[in-house]
Amino acid sequence: MDWGMENRLAQLIQSDGHCLFLPIDHGYFQGPTRKLEKPGETIAPLLPYCDAVFVTRGVLRSSINPANTKPIILRVSGGTSVVGNDLSDEGITTSMEEAIRLNVAAVGISIFVGSAYEKQSLLNLARLVDEGEKYGIPVMAVTAVGKELEKRDARYLALSSRIAAELGARLVKTYWCQDFDKVTNGCPVPVVMAGGPRVDTEREVFAFVHDGMQKGAIGVNLGRNIWQHENPVAMIRALRAIIHDGAGVDEAQEVFTEVRSGE
Repeated sequence: MDWGMENRLAQLIQSDGHCLFLPIDHGYFQGPTRKLEKPGETIAPLLPYCDAVFVTRGVLRSSINPANTKPIILRVSGGTSVVGNDLSDEGITTSMEEAIRLNVAAVGISIFVGSAYEKQSLLNLARLVDEGEKYGIPVMAVTAVGKELEKRDARYLALSSRIAAELGARLVKTYWCQDFDKVTNGCPVPVVMAGGPRVDTEREVFAFVHDGMQKGAIGVNLGRNIWQHENPVAMIRALRAIIHDGAGVDEAQEVFTEVRSGE
C-alpha cells in the first residue's frame, strides 16, 4: 500500500482499529431531511465525537468550516431522487480531481446488487476504484438497499459486501442484520455498519451496534440514529463508548443517561 493510501485510511480508522463515521449525505436524493435542513448547525456539536464525516461536495463547501472539521468521506454517486423512477439508476457525480481539490480522506459510492441497474452501479464502483488507486484515495462502497431493508438478510448483504471488496473497495458500508458475522467473515476488507432494521429506543441501537462490533465490524456510519434523536450528543457519545472503549449495552446506556442529564 502506498503512503498516501495508508495515510488516508489511518485518518479514518483510528489506532484501535475502529471508527465512528457521521453521514450527512442524505439530501443528495431526499432533499432537506428532517433535522438536516441546516446540516452545519446539526453536526457542530457532534464533530468532536466522530472520526469522519460522509458528505456531498455542495454541503461540504457550504456548511463545514475547513478550519474546524474531521476527515471527509466524499459522496460521489447520485443522479436520482426519491421522486424519480428508480434510485438505483445512479452515476458518478463528482470527479477524482474534485476530491483531490477538497483534500478528502476517501470517496463513497452506492452499489445496488440485485436491482435493474446492478451492472451499472458495479461498473461505477470499478471505475472509481481505478481512479482512487491512481491517486491514493480509498473508496468506500455502500451496499444500498433502500426501502427493502427488511427483506435483506445476511446472505444478501454478504453477497453485496464481497462483490464490493472483489471490485477493489477499501471499505464496505453495509447494514447490520441477524447473523452479521456471516457478512464480516466473507468480506476481506473492513466492514462498517450503516444501521439496521427500524428500532424504537436508543437501547436497541446500542444492542445492534454492540452485536455488530462483536461479530467483526470495525465501526459505524450512523446518521439518523444520531442526529434525528432528541439527544444527539448523548447518543453519539454512548456509541463512541461501544466502538472505542469496548462498552457493553448497559454501559452505553449509562453514558447516554449521564450525558443527557448534563445537556
